[in-house]
Amino acid sequence: MLILSLTYVKPNEEADKHMEPHMAWVKEGYAKGWFLASGRKVPRTGGVILAVGDRADIEAYVAADPFIIHGVAEYDIMEVALTTVTEGLEALKR
Repeated sequence: MLILSLTYVKPNEEADKHMEPHMAWVKEGYAKGWFLASGRKVPRTGGVILAVGDRADIEAYVAADPFIIHGVAEYDIMEVALTTVTEGLEALKR
C-alpha cells in the first residue's frame, strides 16, 4: 500500500482555485482502482490518499495532479507492507 501525503505549499485560497480539477483527478484515481480512501488533513494543510498499485505508475499519476502542475502542493509517498488489517479492509494489503 502507498500513503500519498500531500502538503500545501501555497495558501488554501490558491488550493481552492484548483480544487475542482484536483477532485476530478482524485475520482479518476478511484476509477483506475488505485485509490482506496482519501481526505483532508486536520487542520487543513493538505490531504492523504491511500493507494494500491505499482509505485512507478502511482508516481507518474501523482505528477499529473493539477495541484502539482500548478505548484499548490508537494507529495510525500510512503510505501507500507501491511501484514494485518481489520475485517473488511483486506483491500489495503494488495
